Amino acid sequence: MSKLALHHFETLLWIARLGTFRAAAERLNTTQPAISARVREIETQLGTALFRREGRGVVLTARGRQLVQDCEPLLAGFERVLLEASGYAGATGVVRIGAGEIAAATCLPAFVAEAKRDLPGVTLDVTLELTARMLQNLFAGTLDLVFLAGPVADPALRLVPLGGVKLVWLASPAVVAAGGFGRPLTVWSLGQQSPLHRVMRRSLERQDLSWRSIDHCSNVQTIIQIVAAGTGAALLPETMARRAMAEGALVEVLEPPAEGIEFQAAVRADEGDPLVLDLFERASRHRIG
Repeated sequence: MSKLALHHFETLLWIARLGTFRAAAERLNTTQPAISARVREIETQLGTALFRREGRGVVLTARGRQLVQDCEPLLAGFERVLLEASGYAGATGVVRIGAGEIAAATCLPAFVAEAKRDLPGVTLDVTLELTARMLQNLFAGTLDLVFLAGPVADPALRLVPLGGVKLVWLASPAVVAAGGFGRPLTVWSLGQQSPLHRVMRRSLERQDLSWRSIDHCSNVQTIIQIVAAGTGAALLPETMARRAMAEGALVEVLEPPAEGIEFQAAVRADEGDPLVLDLFERASRHRIG
């Protein structure tokens, strides 16, 4: 066994999690040929195949599944001991974080500032996505930690609440002066799978309002600009629309809904990387709004 090192087992675990040699190479900041070479070294040393090709990906053999099951807690424990011994000051690696636009405009900057102050050797790769897409990427292993608009409930996730935001119905002063929802308006919202869109539809239905159309944009700040220009109305997070309201560019056009949007930080329930778990614990101390 002297030919095998920790990086061999780390490679094995990431291929098992992500499903392809290419994805594991990206996660470990190396090349696909290097990953293939490590797998060959493990299989040669053990005298058995650990993966079989299936389509464009790979799946573990029975022996490979057993090896992953046995090694994963050992590797996680070893990494945790080293990180705790150094107070995490020497931590390195890339952690991929997903966040919605509302989280990115509220709690994410303070979280990132704390992480970079305490973990200077860690690279943070932040992607802005809608909740549905973030969940797909988290389960696929291409994201490690996410800030979700929810609520989300899934036994495959470890979740912590981050608080919520109040929502307000806004339009330009000209639209309100012309009668607001007294005539059919264009309503702007995020995509249909977003929690904001679902609250918006429920609010319209409860007030028995008519509208010309529901148009979509993937960016809240752009929706704010569109509505401020006099094109319809939108249900918006008060925290993000506060400046436009203070400047008089947007005013309330309807009573706000009683429900807001709650946020959560999430990792996979089986996440064993001590660095990801440390960042998850740090995320729990930050609040939306």
